[in-house]
Amino acid sequence: MSLLDWFETRKKEVQSPVPQPQQQREIAEGLWTKCRGCGTLHYTKDWEINQQVCSSCGYHAMVGCRQRIEQLMDPDTWEPLDELVCSLDPLQFTDLRPYSERIRKSLQSTGLTDAVLTGVGRVLGKPLALAVMDFSFMGGSMGSVVGEKIARLTEIATQRSLPLAIFTASGGARMQEGVLSLMQMAKTSAALERHRSARQLYIAVLTHPTTGGVTASYAMLGDVTLAEPGAMIGFTGPRIIEQTLKQKLPEGFQTAEYLMEHGFVDMVVQRAKLPATLVRLLSLHGY
Repeated sequence: MSLLDWFETRKKEVQSPVPQPQQQREIAEGLWTKCRGCGTLHYTKDWEINQQVCSSCGYHAMVGCRQRIEQLMDPDTWEPLDELVCSLDPLQFTDLRPYSERIRKSLQSTGLTDAVLTGVGRVLGKPLALAVMDFSFMGGSMGSVVGEKIARLTEIATQRSLPLAIFTASGGARMQEGVLSLMQMAKTSAALERHRSARQLYIAVLTHPTTGGVTASYAMLGDVTLAEPGAMIGFTGPRIIEQTLKQKLPEGFQTAEYLMEHGFVDMVVQRAKLPATLVRLLSLHGY
């Protein structure tokens, strides 16, 4: 065997097999998370530790309601309420798919019964009634269950003299429930008025996105209104507004920062600072 042949044989013996594309995808899946704001890749564990906020550009990604509760509430203090309340299909509504099928698929994909979780607990030792919406369940749309759970939570907060915070994330009213969905705007607003009359504090925290009937009701009724950086907040999309008004609108006019400059939001608060900010507000109001 020549020296050249020996080297070729040795090369084949020690050469590692090249991973196929499918193998590469399996290795990389879930390991890295790409920021939608600037495109930076983050090690997923670091991304979770940083509460899904980009360390490069400060972009705040949407988080689920369970993650939000873990970020906010003291360990072992969370008491969920009305966990088994589920949506029905009172109108037998069908668009591209039956509404009942949409509900079933959302239940399976999210593990939630609807687009909000409610309960009571403590934030850095302070008692708080809390509702957190989840955009992953049918776009966080407000149907009968969302309105009912928020109204019940508000009534419990009134009875127990508790401060209330609602974290909004919604595409608006749930069209598959028609006027029953629209009724939730009045129901939740009435419950909040009774809470206000009892001289209890309500803090609205607007996260991305907060739109439609949620904006037109409890999202804008807070005694104090907070928002996360970059959150889109409005009633309807900019294209529809421009078509209605027949004029060009300012760039970023539906962002949390723009709304704070124009008096619709009291403070834009980074996610990591929300617990301390809530506690400070509670202390200032005598809780």
